[in-house]
Amino acid sequence: MKKSLCLVLISILFGSFSGFAQVGTDLWVINTSGKGGNLKLLTETAYALTDRPEYDNQPSFINEYQMVFSAADENDNFDIIVYNFNLKKFTNMSRTSDRNENSPMITDCGMYISAVVSEPDKKQRIWLYPLTFEPAELLYDDIEPVGYYDWYDNKAAMFILGDPNKLIYAKGRNDLLEIDSAISRSIHKRPKTSEITYMTEPSAAEAGIIKSYDIENGEREVYLGGLEGSQDFIWLDKNHLLMASGNEIFIRKYNNTEWESIGKITSDTHEKITRMAYSQDLNVLVVAMNRK
Repeated sequence: MKKSLCLVLISILFGSFSGFAQVGTDLWVINTSGKGGNLKLLTETAYALTDRPEYDNQPSFINEYQMVFSAADENDNFDIIVYNFNLKKFTNMSRTSDRNENSPMITDCGMYISAVVSEPDKKQRIWLYPLTFEPAELLYDDIEPVGYYDWYDNKAAMFILGDPNKLIYAKGRNDLLEIDSAISRSIHKRPKTSEITYMTEPSAAEAGIIKSYDIENGEREVYLGGLEGSQDFIWLDKNHLLMASGNEIFIRKYNNTEWESIGKITSDTHEKITRMAYSQDLNVLVVAMNRK
């Protein structure tokens, strides 16, 4: 039923960038304790999961023991990598020399890993990679250039590159809902809600503002400011957000005004946490950090 629902929705709706600026980054793992607002970082457990001069970034958990991320090889080609925490094993989900895969994540139906693919003709569109390792399928043939995205109800809310950048939601073919413009790269569905949340573009002097749009009722909310100098946030659960500044990680309840530090990663080799992924099942936080 789950499989057929996903395929039917995709079929009904749509039928059959090089713009990513990449630097050398690695993924670090930090054990945690507690849940939600009581989350604690066990910073003494932090370790580098990857350690290469190339790009390893954009982590996302796909189940209780596996994570996907985007990784560059020595030829600056980006593929989807799966990491199994139980087996401590890396596996290539894609190995393509003519295109780059970025921003991998599990789809709502759980049958695919989706990714923004920079294609040979420079188009950037969302493709679906079956968990069965069958050939990838193009989803939105007429929507590009896509930068970042997240899912709600088997449809994508997408950051469309432009001047300004736009956030749209694909309700159906030729039925695109424009949610906002001049947004930054973090787009996340708020857990257990129908809200798509995102951040306005930060400036050198001001932090971005975290906002939401409810797909079901059209209501808008403003969840106050992010952290200065950061454009990446995640939801721990329905009520709590995480952001980072430098090597320090902060938590906040969505309706509070103040961010609270929950720990700092000490490293002689890495700095500036950007993207993060949290697994409540494994009690781990995975963060991307720039190589010094």
